[in-house]
Amino acid sequence: MAALLILALLGAGCVSETPVIPPEESHGEVGIMYTAAGQMPVLLSTGQIDGYMVWQPFVSVATASGIGKVVSFSQDLPPAGTWTDHTCCALSGREDYIKANSDVVNAIAALLILSGDYIQENPDRTAEISANWLFGGGDMTFGDVTISSNDVLKGSIPTIRFSSVPSTEWLQSNDRFIEALRDIGYLTGSLKDAPSEDVREMLYDFSNYEAARAMVDAGEIKTPQKLTKPLSLGYLPSDHDAPLFVAIKDWEYFNEKFGIALKPRVNVPGKVDVADLIVNGVTVAEVKLVQGEGGAQLMTLMATDALQMAYAGTPPTISAIDKGTAIKILFPTQNEGSGLVVAASAPVTDWDSFIAWIDARSAEGTPLKIAAPIRGSIQDVQIKYALQDSGVVVKEV
Repeated sequence: MAALLILALLGAGCVSETPVIPPEESHGEVGIMYTAAGQMPVLLSTGQIDGYMVWQPFVSVATASGIGKVVSFSQDLPPAGTWTDHTCCALSGREDYIKANSDVVNAIAALLILSGDYIQENPDRTAEISANWLFGGGDMTFGDVTISSNDVLKGSIPTIRFSSVPSTEWLQSNDRFIEALRDIGYLTGSLKDAPSEDVREMLYDFSNYEAARAMVDAGEIKTPQKLTKPLSLGYLPSDHDAPLFVAIKDWEYFNEKFGIALKPRVNVPGKVDVADLIVNGVTVAEVKLVQGEGGAQLMTLMATDALQMAYAGTPPTISAIDKGTAIKILFPTQNEGSGLVVAASAPVTDWDSFIAWIDARSAEGTPLKIAAPIRGSIQDVQIKYALQDSGVVVKEV
């Protein structure tokens, strides 16, 4: 029932001013503004927006700095239970690349499985590494407020559910997003009218995950043949990609314990641009790490073979496959990990009081302005659905 309701509400399209299903009670109006995630805390602290819906660590940035507070984490948005364990980032690869270099892809998959497991047992170390990668481990300043990036990440990491298992729940969450993307007109190619029994075959290839999991369980990683060309791997500046950061920054641990590592060419604070994939003491590949600003950008680079693998959200990957990009989703890397934030001064403590604030501001003639990432992102779909389900008029501004 929840999935059907999502489809009906989103079927109006992202720019609809009224829900498809008339709510029992009508409320006010909210403007959705699209902007880069990293700009959102500054916009909130300077009063240019009233809140934002975004991925971590920018939710934690607001709470740790005192400029904002959390209305709801993504998995708790209404209706209750709709977004529990919802899909987020996954590892994907070009079909031609994973076919020609399956042993290398298997090794990288094995390392990310291991580093994902490591995170669950070492959240504080993961926070330290992620703060180092994303912010150089230094302080962050917003107006007259200065906060430790390490404190920000310590608040963020526990809100993300790291898992590499392509579970039934994860697959069903992707199914819901596929139907939503169809209804709002984002799927116009191969997935638009594909039978449901064919969609998963078009989207996924779990063979590399299965081979990697078998090696991890056996405690022995197979050494691939050396590559003659570098591998370019795209990722996003978010602690959702912490398994990649941990694998590189703590490469000595993984090399000693499991015989596999991504060793940085240069050991410097902050992000790493080039690393060597080492398996059982053999350097088998040069890996170029390409930071993108959004999943759609990484998919464009995948389409032109500027990237051979990418760490990005499943919805932009699904959209790229729909457009004919020959890539496959290999396995999930984490779920959940986003949230709705409003200004600290807002008269809001939960979703109901948020709706009441929307009504009051609309009555004053100054509707709330909420920032979201790129149109069609997980966060965009979730906040619009929750608002429309509550009878709020949603406009893009």
